[in-house]
Amino acid sequence: MADLVVAGAGMAGLCAAAEARARGADVVVVEKGDRAGGAMLLSSGVVWRHRRFADFRAECPGGQPELQRLVFDRLDEGLAWLEALGAPVTERGTGNERTTGVRFDTAGLTAALVRAAGGVRCGAPLRELPADVPVVLGTGGFAASRALVREHVTPEADALLLRSTPWSEGDGLRLALAAGASTSAGMDEFYGRAMPAPPARIEQRDFVGLAQLYARHATVTNVRGERHVATTWSEIDVVQWIARQPGARGFYRVEPDAMGARVRDRTVADMVAAATRAGAPVRRDGDDVVVEVRAAITTTLGGIRVDGRGAAAPGLWAAGADAGGLATGGYASGLAAALVLGRVAAAAALAGGAAAA
Repeated sequence: MADLVVAGAGMAGLCAAAEARARGADVVVVEKGDRAGGAMLLSSGVVWRHRRFADFRAECPGGQPELQRLVFDRLDEGLAWLEALGAPVTERGTGNERTTGVRFDTAGLTAALVRAAGGVRCGAPLRELPADVPVVLGTGGFAASRALVREHVTPEADALLLRSTPWSEGDGLRLALAAGASTSAGMDEFYGRAMPAPPARIEQRDFVGLAQLYARHATVTNVRGERHVATTWSEIDVVQWIARQPGARGFYRVEPDAMGARVRDRTVADMVAAATRAGAPVRRDGDDVVVEVRAAITTTLGGIRVDGRGAAAPGLWAAGADAGGLATGGYASGLAAALVLGRVAAAAALAGGAAAA
């Protein structure tokens, strides 16, 4: 009999399994999808934290301070741990002076974690919780469930693009609530990006390259001409606003002088050109360029309420997108949270004891 069951083979689940195996445990990892890696495999691979804890609190004011401090304090050691497992680093730094971290090759990171986890059973969703084995949930939140997104996030759920895997349908949330867990703050919040609107062609490999991340350099409106002014550097406020507009649609009007502005390693002109090549509605209006965008959901920010050990209910722990309430009110690295809390939850689950969130 296994010492621990881990549900979900994304960043959180794989880190939990690798940590448990390093502690000598017999671990079974089950994954609903047909591959390991989850949404992490589709991401930019940047794992980061704020440079100052005060900035973390200021940018995510509704988040649980206990969880935020955990991620802030333990991430650097966690990054070194990933490198020791053989995860290949492609860039040291984030390109953002507010943050610190590294970029991993996501395929190499997935492979390193799968090895450390001892393998994954794919096509094997966890339907019910075992009665006598502790479980760590890392099943990815509920971004792919139209019903749950409609209930908690936006009535425009059917119009949202999915910028993630199709497997994150709230399985972990349902199991946890049935076991007596409660929901966290931020159930109506999500992380995502504005993406080129249909009929643009967007494949999973395009999730990073086609992101339209220049709302701060544009005039943002909805179909009624109502305007939203970006208030965050991450532009998470923008995508959440667009998600609640008719058809989850928005328009970015860019003046000529803004086309050369840089956002990380791309210019606004680069991102507009990418949207044009993908087939998005892009038009000229005098000297300005207007790009139609659609809100795309990557991961939910609310979920299962956990404590500083990842405990959700007796015998049950949660990490990654399943564990909500860390970035409430703003934006923080989901991969960082998955790395830290996955390992913490595994250690706590093996230690046993009462698990009350």
